[in-house]
Amino acid sequence: MVRRASRTLSALVGGALAAALLVPGLVGASSTTTTTTAAGATTTTTTAAGALVCATRVVSGWGLPRLADEVVAVSVDAAHVGSYGPAAHAGFGALLVFGSRAPVGFARVVARLQSMTPGGLAMLVMSDEEGGGVARLTNLVAAPPWARVMGARWGPARIRLAGERLGASMLAAGLNVDLAPVLDVDPRAVYPGARDPDGLRSFSGVAATVAADGTAFFQGLAAAGVTAVVKHFPGLGAATGNTDFGPAATRPWPQLVASDLAPFSAAIAAGAPAVMVANARVPGLTAEPASLSPVVYRYLRGPMGFRGLIMTDSLSAGAISAAGLTVSAASVEAVGAGADLVLAGPSPTPAAALALARASAAALAAAVVGGTLPRATLVGAAAQVVATRNTLSC
Repeated sequence: MVRRASRTLSALVGGALAAALLVPGLVGASSTTTTTTAAGATTTTTTAAGALVCATRVVSGWGLPRLADEVVAVSVDAAHVGSYGPAAHAGFGALLVFGSRAPVGFARVVARLQSMTPGGLAMLVMSDEEGGGVARLTNLVAAPPWARVMGARWGPARIRLAGERLGASMLAAGLNVDLAPVLDVDPRAVYPGARDPDGLRSFSGVAATVAADGTAFFQGLAAAGVTAVVKHFPGLGAATGNTDFGPAATRPWPQLVASDLAPFSAAIAAGAPAVMVANARVPGLTAEPASLSPVVYRYLRGPMGFRGLIMTDSLSAGAISAAGLTVSAASVEAVGAGADLVLAGPSPTPAAALALARASAAALAAAVVGGTLPRATLVGAAAQVVATRNTLSC
């Protein structure tokens, strides 16, 4: 199974990479599917591509500040969730929730924030609920074991059930996006840290196992109504270090193609709605962090065939600051490279988090005014964010 997937991916690299680098991240031409029943009646269903076309029409009429806000996530301290009304009013596209415990009435406050958004558009309310030691809001969300434990002890069917149960508890808490599962192929069963970003966060050191178990996990989340984000493309397994702390590199690109891309390929084929791009450089492909590299996004949109939401890993990470970039400058580079949504880590106060998000949005708007970022790129990114959690009618 892994060898077949590897041969397919290798053929894509050899025969299509050059062309793929020129392919923009646009949706397909088809927007609806028409079905005729045996009785002769016809029904029309909007496809994912159609939803994105509709979202593009909606956001195309927005002003520049509104477009820029939509592609920026605001980091939220769960203990002070009520302080983020200005983020909802402004129309920031996402809230990224940090914190081990939620205050009383957390879900009710999130619902109130959702009611404040311009046009009633739903924000992505995200957290890292991977299982094991990577869990948020533990008094509301019942996390499964580490991915490595699930991969070693359970089969895909049970993992899918665990994902569904997790998704149900997340949705009840007001969270609608899970920054999981990790699809990195990591053979080291260690606690994640500065030397290894994955370890127990990875389902296995075998690509086929990661593909089956990771896909099952995201499908369970989907069954519960939660949007899964597979990560960290193109794969942090056996990375030289943890990009949260400083620069790091993935395995060389040929090795990623031969093995590590297989779980992402499987998840995309199964309908994964969102992908997170890593901050590590990829030897043989790009010398800059993947999250800032156009070649990475073009490969994801081209040979990988992904048409959903692409987000960055945290742009406040050590790997980004070591490259001499502020969060706002990195946000401009990431969106220009192909990201739809930019993320940052936790801030010391709600005011600081809002200031950081506003600075990133202002930098994006200024880049459009200055001619270094096409407005169409910002429109496309905002449309992806809107289409992810909103049902639109055009």
